[in-house]
Amino acid sequence: MRAAAWCTVVLAALLAGCGKPVDLKQTLTITDTSAGYFDAGIVDGRNKLLPSVTFKVNKSINDDLRPLSLNVAFKRLSGPGGAEDDFDESFIQGVTFNGNQTAPITVRPKAGYTGDPPQSRADMLKNSQFRDIRVHIFAKHGSAQWVEIGTLDLPRQLIVQP
Repeated sequence: MRAAAWCTVVLAALLAGCGKPVDLKQTLTITDTSAGYFDAGIVDGRNKLLPSVTFKVNKSINDDLRPLSLNVAFKRLSGPGGAEDDFDESFIQGVTFNGNQTAPITVRPKAGYTGDPPQSRADMLKNSQFRDIRVHIFAKHGSAQWVEIGTLDLPRQLIVQP
């Protein structure tokens, strides 16, 4: 009898963590985006620019989506046809909503572009060797698989404010 009671408690605990599955692709949208290349100043005597994207995540349901994680993958565009090479990625865990929207989320990877003086930051963006960046935003809820919820090509513009 004691084993049956224990099994009932374990089963109830397992079922409590199992909510209905949520289609994140349909439920979440990326809004209020701004992007470009952040002026990270002079690092090791060289000008440094970091890809930067700021966005909010909106949800179309009132259900709680905890735990929600984001993977923001930065890909370098490498040639015709939009081929992409890995550049860097950032993981954000425990994304919280205020109502049905997050606060602005800014993501800047550690990897970036550097240029030797006297090349200005604006000149760096015009350099023939400069490669544009595409950002893919993936979301994951609980133990579900990662789902892409947004894509953005970074414009070649400087961001000078943190």
